[in-house]
Amino acid sequence: MRKNLLAVFIFILSFLWINQASIFANEEPEASTSVYVIPVENEVERGLVAFLERSIKEAEEAFADQIVFEINSPGGRVDSAGDIATLISSTEIPTAAYIVNEALSAGSYIALQADEIYFKPGATMGASGVITGDGNAADKKAQSAWIAAMTSAAEKNGRDPLYAQAMADPSIDLPEYRAGEGDFLTLRAQEALEVEYAEGIASDRQELFEQMEISKPSVTETSPTFSENLARFITNPVVVPILLSIASIGLIVELYSPGFGVAGGMGVAALFLFFYGHLVAGLAGYESLVLMIAGIVLIVLEIFLPSGILGIVGGGAILGAMLTSGADMGHMAFSIGIALLVAMILAIFLFKKIDTDKGIFRHIVLKDQTSTEKGYISNINRMELIGKEGTALTYLRPSGTAIFDEERLDVVSEGSFIAQGSTIKVVKVEGSRLVVREIKKED
Repeated sequence: MRKNLLAVFIFILSFLWINQASIFANEEPEASTSVYVIPVENEVERGLVAFLERSIKEAEEAFADQIVFEINSPGGRVDSAGDIATLISSTEIPTAAYIVNEALSAGSYIALQADEIYFKPGATMGASGVITGDGNAADKKAQSAWIAAMTSAAEKNGRDPLYAQAMADPSIDLPEYRAGEGDFLTLRAQEALEVEYAEGIASDRQELFEQMEISKPSVTETSPTFSENLARFITNPVVVPILLSIASIGLIVELYSPGFGVAGGMGVAALFLFFYGHLVAGLAGYESLVLMIAGIVLIVLEIFLPSGILGIVGGGAILGAMLTSGADMGHMAFSIGIALLVAMILAIFLFKKIDTDKGIFRHIVLKDQTSTEKGYISNINRMELIGKEGTALTYLRPSGTAIFDEERLDVVSEGSFIAQGSTIKVVKVEGSRLVVREIKKED
């Protein structure tokens, strides 16, 4: 009997333990969703490409479940926007664009690459016409390629391409959205929702995650490093010519300054910043840096071993390094042209205002003079012949030969003809030139 009761007791305990274990298993906490939030801010340029490339790679290495691009950009370079589109399209992690203020021009193209688009109230998207660096509309070829790219981006994620085309093509007439013929389309948040260019409108991240059905997000927010921010500033098309001009001004002024001072340091620092920013942004390779250093070394050697060839090759190496460091060779050539013009104007001004006894010119400009005062003579000085009389051995027309105290000398008249055998007198000595005059004898 006791054995039966013990068996029943053990059975009941086992049943309760198994049942409780299954309850705990069913109540296991829901796993969190790894979300990487990547800001896309300010102008779209090569520095932003480098930052997004690093951020997306970090998300992939961390096996993130979702990437959210928080966009607030007025647009920028079309080629950089194309590079960013490739980065977004190539990742296997689901992506969403959250437009917190504006996604205009190239910014709208980036937003269209995401799997989903969300707007913050008051945010806008569109106005994507292609504008050149001087503020004018691009040529028809560039506009056509950009419209095709916008269309493709919309179609890729199942959006109506008409609105993407209207953002880039002012000839499309959409007056109901304030985009009559001649105007680019810019969608507000509610309008984007109506045309299915937005999955929702969220006032903050929490509401955004709720609409995306992410109940327990584990958020990792990336941000540009100091080097990346510096690179974005330095590679700005407006900053590049200013930086190169500062470098040229500093180096030119240093030529006229004794020793190596502030001006030279400023010029070298500007060149260093130029190449450092372009290296970080991925525009310049180490071969450009090597070419730059080689050019500087050749120019320095030219100072101590003057030949002309070293200086020309060194200058060409520096120009080549700069040209190959930019995203746009045409813009880089324009920037270098501005810097060279500034350098030439400054060099001419300083050459006229500052004597060559200062700076590096005191080492390379010859100052020694072989003057008579210092004891140098280029020929025998015959000043003692002044006033001496002699006879013309030949006709002087106006030059010829004369004899003075049995010494034959080459002479020249003051311009008049003197007959052979005439009596002459030395009136002037100019180096080796003896000027004579005929002595008229009275009858």
